[in-house]
Amino acid sequence: MNLETLILAAGKGTRMKSKLPKVLHKVCGKPMLQYVIEAAKRTGSKREVVVIGSGAELVEKTFSGVVEFAVQEEQLGTGHAVLSAKKNFAESKGTLLILCGDTPLLTSKLLKDFTAAHEKSNCAATVLTADMPDATGYGRVLHENNGTFKKIVEEKDANDEQKKIREVNSGVYCFDVQKLFAALEKVGNNNAQGEYYLPDVLPILKAEGNKVGVFKAEYCIETIGINTRSQLAAADKAIRMRKEQALMEAGITIIDPNTTFIEDTVKIGQDTIIRPNTYIEGNTVIGEDCEIGPNVRLTDMKVGNKVKVQFSYCHEAEILDGVTLGPYVHIRPGTTIGQNVKIGNFVEIKNSNIGEGSKLPHLQYIGDTDVGSNVNVGCGTVTCNYDGKKKYRTTIGDNAFIGCNTNLVAPVKVEDGAYIAAGSTITKDVPKDNLAVARSRQVNIAVWDDKRK
Repeated sequence: MNLETLILAAGKGTRMKSKLPKVLHKVCGKPMLQYVIEAAKRTGSKREVVVIGSGAELVEKTFSGVVEFAVQEEQLGTGHAVLSAKKNFAESKGTLLILCGDTPLLTSKLLKDFTAAHEKSNCAATVLTADMPDATGYGRVLHENNGTFKKIVEEKDANDEQKKIREVNSGVYCFDVQKLFAALEKVGNNNAQGEYYLPDVLPILKAEGNKVGVFKAEYCIETIGINTRSQLAAADKAIRMRKEQALMEAGITIIDPNTTFIEDTVKIGQDTIIRPNTYIEGNTVIGEDCEIGPNVRLTDMKVGNKVKVQFSYCHEAEILDGVTLGPYVHIRPGTTIGQNVKIGNFVEIKNSNIGEGSKLPHLQYIGDTDVGSNVNVGCGTVTCNYDGKKKYRTTIGDNAFIGCNTNLVAPVKVEDGAYIAAGSTITKDVPKDNLAVARSRQVNIAVWDDKRK
């Protein structure tokens, strides 16, 4: 099959009430247009052209190098949008699949079945339809007495009897590409909207002696277009449930799918357990045998095997095998947590490397720091990395011991095996195996003027 795809994505999406083009609104972590492009590619499309108009620069920037573009200068209807891409297909032959950029629930299985049926039928055009429980807003599909396709009536042009029809036009079509553009030149705009409707091509093709077919989707939800924020939320939930079902079938335990939010781009290894109220986003990759959650958010993270994370937020960082992390931990960008590290409650780590087997039990801020292996960092330790103008790094060697309530004022280096006494503020390098004490002597005064009395 010689299959090419045209995706209509020029509309303003006024009901979204957004400064962002409608097709760039995200569904389960990806712009809705991306789902449509990916579905077309998986169907076997050799080339995808996207018609852009409202917010054209943003759409083009987002998908530059992925698809080709055609510009619809004025939004004068779906037929006009397709005609805007005529030059893109001047040399094309075969089947043109037309999709809408706001239908992220389309599956490649449905599109493969649809395009195969079109090819087999020898029709000049085939319309994808669906039976909608509530057909409000959709064009209704009319049939001849013998059951063949007659025409599509837009809701604003439909009479009361036609509005009772539940079979609707999904906005997805297959066309013989050359016959389509020849017929488009004959489409008028004598309708309630004064627009050039793509469905009006179908009666023209029929009148010229061509066959027009209908293919009905088994599941109407796959054809739904997104026009409002509430529909966006419904689509997000549907794709999220698809994703979580696929993960569970692949050997991942999700304790409560209804309170777990895993974006479509996430990858998770076998026998990992995802507990409730967990958000896993972006290009996060999680290994095998992990326990994630409850109340965890991971964004663009790389997580190894046998990692345990609870009540924590981690983003743009890496956690290696065997780490235990949480509760109440914030791992910030540029951080790598080494194997078998233990990080306890109320710890923040930024742009740092924590060596294998080290322990940060509680109440630490570690920023711009390189921590060696088997280091114990005491409660209340802070690496003071910012002097008001510049940020500096701290280095802590292997097997060092950092006492409670220590301030390490960067740039400073604590060498292997060094020991920092509790309550110290360290401003100079500490040599290997040395004990550093940087605090005032304690003085006890027996007789003093206690103003509280």
